[in-house]
Amino acid sequence: MAALPLVTPPPPAGAASAQYLTFLLGADLFAIGILAVKEIIEYNGVTALPGMPACISGVINLRGAAVPVLDLARRLERAAGALTKRSCIIVLEVAAEEGAFVIGVLVDAVQAVLDIGAADIEPAPSFGAQVRAELLQGIGKVGGRFVLLLDVQHVVSGSEIAALAAAQGAPPAAPL
Repeated sequence: MAALPLVTPPPPAGAASAQYLTFLLGADLFAIGILAVKEIIEYNGVTALPGMPACISGVINLRGAAVPVLDLARRLERAAGALTKRSCIIVLEVAAEEGAFVIGVLVDAVQAVLDIGAADIEPAPSFGAQVRAELLQGIGKVGGRFVLLLDVQHVVSGSEIAALAAAQGAPPAAPL
């Protein structure tokens, strides 16, 4: 997979900025803080596991370790996207109370790494958003377009995924 372009618009004077990896789910642009991203790999399929919630596609073998893969579209209660040659897995290392864990997130296409200044981030709306507000850190404004900034801890939280599975009538998943 080709290297990601680094786009760094100058931050507003006096405002701190942070880097985000942007990606597409359908036509919508999302972002995750770059500090959680370990690597990006091409999608080559997953091994399905029985009894997992619909949003867990399965596991991949990442250098000898079994890494669960979360279908982000399904996790955000959207229709699963078609798998294409641009589909990829963003491998994240996420801090949790039980310790850090590694999880893959399936997305339609990775875009770029962007610096987004604090002045260009608005709080997540409590209504009318395409994604539940508790899953968002905020909404960034980049080049006249909105970027939904995901809160990785909430999106990949084992307890949230278990609650989602229970609501769908699936058996409870093993902790991630």
